[in-house]
Amino acid sequence: MAVGSLTASLLGGNAATASPYPDPGLKERVATTLSLPSPPGGADVKVLVFHASAGEESPTVDAGIAAIEKIGLSGPEAGRFRTVATDDASVFTKGKQLGKYNAVVFLTGGGDVLDPEQEAGLEAYMEAGGGFLGIHDAARTEPYSDWFTGLVGARPAADSPSAVQRATVEIGDRLHPATKNLPLEWKRPDKWLNWKDNPSGDVHTVARVREITYTPGKSANGWDHPVSWCRDYDGGRSFYTAMGGTAASYAETDFRDHLRGALAWTSRISQADCKATIDSNYTAERLTQPNQPGQNDQIGEPHGLVTAKDGQVFYIGRGGTDSSVPVVTDWKDPNVGKGEGEIHVYDPATKKVTLAGKLSVFGNKGGGDELVKVEEGLLGIELDPDFATNGWVYLHYTPHAKIDRDKQMAVRQVSRFTFDHATNKLDMASEKVLLSWPVQIHSCCHAGGGMAWDSKENLYIATGDNNSSGFSDGYSGNNPEPNYKGVSFADARRTAGNTNNLNGKILRIHPEDDGTYTLPEGNLFTGKEPDEGGGKTRGEIYVMGVRNPARISVDKATDTLYAGWVGPDAGEPSTTWGPAKYDTFAAITKAGNHGWPYCMGNKQPYRDRNLPDPSKPLDWYDCDAPRNESPNNDGLVKLPPVTSNTIWYSPQGGGVDYPRDADGIPSYKVEDQKELLPWLKGGGQATMNGPVYRYDAAGTSEAKWPAYWDGKWFVGDFYDDTQPRHAVLTDPKTVGKGGLPTHAESLKKIIPVGADGIRNLMDWKFAPDGSLYVLDYGRGFFTSDSKSALWRVTYKGGGPTPAAADLARKAAAQ
Repeated sequence: MAVGSLTASLLGGNAATASPYPDPGLKERVATTLSLPSPPGGADVKVLVFHASAGEESPTVDAGIAAIEKIGLSGPEAGRFRTVATDDASVFTKGKQLGKYNAVVFLTGGGDVLDPEQEAGLEAYMEAGGGFLGIHDAARTEPYSDWFTGLVGARPAADSPSAVQRATVEIGDRLHPATKNLPLEWKRPDKWLNWKDNPSGDVHTVARVREITYTPGKSANGWDHPVSWCRDYDGGRSFYTAMGGTAASYAETDFRDHLRGALAWTSRISQADCKATIDSNYTAERLTQPNQPGQNDQIGEPHGLVTAKDGQVFYIGRGGTDSSVPVVTDWKDPNVGKGEGEIHVYDPATKKVTLAGKLSVFGNKGGGDELVKVEEGLLGIELDPDFATNGWVYLHYTPHAKIDRDKQMAVRQVSRFTFDHATNKLDMASEKVLLSWPVQIHSCCHAGGGMAWDSKENLYIATGDNNSSGFSDGYSGNNPEPNYKGVSFADARRTAGNTNNLNGKILRIHPEDDGTYTLPEGNLFTGKEPDEGGGKTRGEIYVMGVRNPARISVDKATDTLYAGWVGPDAGEPSTTWGPAKYDTFAAITKAGNHGWPYCMGNKQPYRDRNLPDPSKPLDWYDCDAPRNESPNNDGLVKLPPVTSNTIWYSPQGGGVDYPRDADGIPSYKVEDQKELLPWLKGGGQATMNGPVYRYDAAGTSEAKWPAYWDGKWFVGDFYDDTQPRHAVLTDPKTVGKGGLPTHAESLKKIIPVGADGIRNLMDWKFAPDGSLYVLDYGRGFFTSDSKSALWRVTYKGGGPTPAAADLARKAAAQ
């Protein structure tokens, strides 16, 4: 009998179930690398179900035993998977009797059921490589044993709710045999235990229960509420699920499949990675040192990074001052705002940093209010897909030489430079300007800057809407009145909401070898069709209606674009003007309008305002048919409908939503709000979009993050306290259509925060070797300081268990 047949029986033959990963081939690639040997001697798989209780036996016991027996007796290998049930604890001390079993299931009712000798027998069984599966009240068993606490992973809170409630279980692990076939969002009734101490980070959580879908009581754990987890423990394998608190649970097909997969791992029929989210398995190392006095030899004002296929890391400094460059704020001075945008290269082979080049940029005016400071400068970097051969580097920046000091206008451009691999230097004379466009620099901020490639070698360019929201009290940037020499600097309808303007957009072009570009099909506009208004659109626009997309990424497995942008400044919602500031993340699968300055979040509209009196509110914007009626608009009036975003958060919380009236207008009353994404908290906010991780099953790097993270999208914030630093899963059926994430988990202990950690997240990218590089901005603004640094986060937990040689191990003879 081949293990494949036995596995098919035990796992229910569901290997063909569609994967919820964007890359459905991952499961097959991993399985290929983990081919299972035949069990020696055609061994049976034997499972002991132990159901003793210090009190009255739970009514779930008979149902649980029957379900486990059904798991073992179904399929073409009926009779090969054998179950023995007992409440006699002496089984743990009688000679080698326990050694007959590949796994032990605790279906216990709680209390002290093992004497010291019996517990020692269980410990010896685990040390010899045994498997343990605990179900529901097993977490209440042996309450005085620290070792058993470690075995089950956590203890229930005394006041856990006792009622049966229907709730949603989020499935975060899409590879473990216990969860890979379950729905992303699994709705089911059960008794939901709360935990005295949250085990997240000490165990590998495969599923969480979503507390906003039921009443968790006073001891609630919050958004991070593990419900099933596993770990390699004391030489063996331990899996625990808090589900199974009702007899009816064991009749559920999905719950039996959950137990089936847990038994497959604990009994050594299959491998699984139960170390991937244990914090201690990751190491964060600072790579760069503080700059030498008076020079940026290690790092500039951190603003972006990209990794080359050979492992080198290119990172840029925006152009803020160091002690050698004066800050000039007087517009009459030819050097106003002049700074140096630096490109550094870190070589992991030598662990040395090279200053590869500098650009003279407009971006150095220091701090102050929005009419003093500036966020222009060197804003983005990308390497050509054929960089190893041609050495081409693309830089997105604001050249100081092209500013108009009189009108306070500048030019933003994307240029191509050639890098010399032998000297680690950029040839600054090799510049070819691909694309340029005008930006106002009278007021600050939000310049955007990120760039990314898709699988078709199209280049995405994120451009910010640098208009001030200070003249609309921090709500929609739609005040047409303030202007400087004829250019409105507080009306984002002139920029982000304008189909004929490249600011506040994500552009998509196809660079050509001669330094020009063409337009790929599928952008939002063609820029020339008569039905688009005849000269009132720009064909480079892929996404409009974004405010400050500083970081974007493209998952080349799906060509989904991921972006995050900063919202305006209103601290609270207004029943007159609309929502509070929303920082936003969006998974984007096609060209579209993502709302700013008309709508935010899940189509929550702002109020229109216009001349002659912008202080008086007009009608609410129609998110399904927005109109740009600004006097500063030179594009189309009728705009594409707004697409809901994936993630949004304000000082009031994550995914804030409100009841809506008959016209679909939210109440915008704080007392009415609900949080659709409670794992998100706001305050001081600045989104830093991250990558989607792709696991390389064929790669040999020992530092790569494990396959568990494949398909997960990393979202973060510049600030480190309550803001996001999470990995999220999206549903392929709703992604790009405003569907909310189905699961999120914190990365704050893996990518450490705090004074000596990566406090101010500025950019993060995975390298080809599967390690994660992160930029910490530092503790000041518009400069670099001693905390500005490049970091690397690596994995050291090893591969899945049990080892291939130990798969389907024959249980010891009695």
